Amino acid sequence: MKIEPLEKIDLYIESIIFSATEAVNEDQLLKLLSVEMDLPLNAEQIGEAVDRLIKKYESDQYAFGLVNVNNGYLFKSKTDYHSVISEYLKLTSRKKLTKTAMESLAIIAYKQPVTRSEISNIRGVNSDYIVQKLLEKDLIEIAGRSDEIGKPLLYKTSDRFLEYFGLKNTKELPKLKEVIQEEEGSIGEPAPIENGNELSN
Repeated sequence: MKIEPLEKIDLYIESIIFSATEAVNEDQLLKLLSVEMDLPLNAEQIGEAVDRLIKKYESDQYAFGLVNVNNGYLFKSKTDYHSVISEYLKLTSRKKLTKTAMESLAIIAYKQPVTRSEISNIRGVNSDYIVQKLLEKDLIEIAGRSDEIGKPLLYKTSDRFLEYFGLKNTKELPKLKEVIQEEEGSIGEPAPIENGNELSN
């Protein structure tokens, strides 16, 4: 088996978490690196590597950190930058939400908490990409894990979602239907295949 320096192992883990569409746990990292890539690693080494990365991204040099969400890890912007991100989203989100994005948001809003597979089943198309983009825009957030087999993540709408649609709380969700109807004329038709332009006009 190929021996890799600690720095290389950290980079492997960093790249996996960065490219993942949802939180990645240590068991998944261990399986990928020790089994699939045939690296001589154990659970303790994976944990130590994750700890090093968490410490690394605590530095003020980075606007985002590596955080633990439901026993998995993902990158998330730091609170110090939420205000500027929020202002940016106010200027760009409405322009970039397509009918497909609005449709997915409506499903999550009315069915929350809901899994990706439930969203996909309702829409009739794989929704991994659109869910990831909605997460990046802070319009939805992780609400825990389902009791279903595999413990898939659950999603719910965020405070940013309420702010975006001008709602005080989820009790005002019926108003969302009116907002969606108003938006449909300007946000375009849904693409038949999920792709990199899914949130663009």
